[in-house]
Amino acid sequence: MAVLNNSEVQFFLLIGIPGLEHAHKWISIPICLLYLVAIMGNSTILFIIKTESSLHEPMYYFLAMLAVSDLGLSFSSLPTMLRIFLFNAMEISPNACFAQEFFIHGFTVMESSVLLVMSLDRFLAIYSPLRYNSLLTSNRVAKMGVILATRSLLLVFPFPFTLRRLKYCQKNVLSHSYCLHQDTMKLACSDNKINVIYGFFVALCTMLDLAFIVISYTLILKTVLSIVSMAERLKALNTCVSHFCAVLIFYVPIITLAAMHRFAKHKSPLAIILIADIFLLLPPLMNPIVYCVKTQQIREKVLGKLSNICGR
Repeated sequence: MAVLNNSEVQFFLLIGIPGLEHAHKWISIPICLLYLVAIMGNSTILFIIKTESSLHEPMYYFLAMLAVSDLGLSFSSLPTMLRIFLFNAMEISPNACFAQEFFIHGFTVMESSVLLVMSLDRFLAIYSPLRYNSLLTSNRVAKMGVILATRSLLLVFPFPFTLRRLKYCQKNVLSHSYCLHQDTMKLACSDNKINVIYGFFVALCTMLDLAFIVISYTLILKTVLSIVSMAERLKALNTCVSHFCAVLIFYVPIITLAAMHRFAKHKSPLAIILIADIFLLLPPLMNPIVYCVKTQQIREKVLGKLSNICGR
């Protein structure tokens, strides 16, 4: 193991998929395709919303914010994933590791915040459709976007500095293909109590987002059940399907991974690594597909652009 000043480690070691190191180059093919589809899908969503004036509405502005978060997650994890699976390069410097975990956690918090605001958007659209446009003006949506980005930045800003103050003496092998705060701080040989407390606080903020999303959907369901017409009930619920799928896609891997770390007596490293990779790969990949399939306006605009390109 390489060390610095006879005590501190010079680099951390990331891992790929245990037991399948010989097949990493083959595994890199589907991983690269998944990243390519995710980046193209979210870029297409942003392009369609920007160029189509009919989509300049609060719901689609929030969808654009979600796409930005997904692109951020993809680009944050892409460098180390490609280095590991394409070139079998496991080393990462501490500063690069701290920077990567800052961006990964930052965009994770941002996505959680955007999903919360989108649930409030769906509640207002169903509960008070006549006042919806007056309540969510373009200026208010833009301010909400700035607040969400600022909240995400402020919450994770201390992470790199609290990690940098720790000493890393002997252990330098991380548990994933990318750097996470909770994974890195466990390698420290100095007191990491501040990291534990603050990491728990940030995780609690994310879980509070989920709690408020659940409350929003409870209110949505209550409002829908008060509608007399069954056709109108289904129409109202159908506007929430895409967002509900996005919530499941984002939170299920997080909760599963946290439960495995906390409660599993005999944790499978392979299972944990796969779920952790799914956590970063699945939302950016699936969100554009879900919204294109379930949202008629997005689907029609995307198909229209494709037909124009093919017709040239």
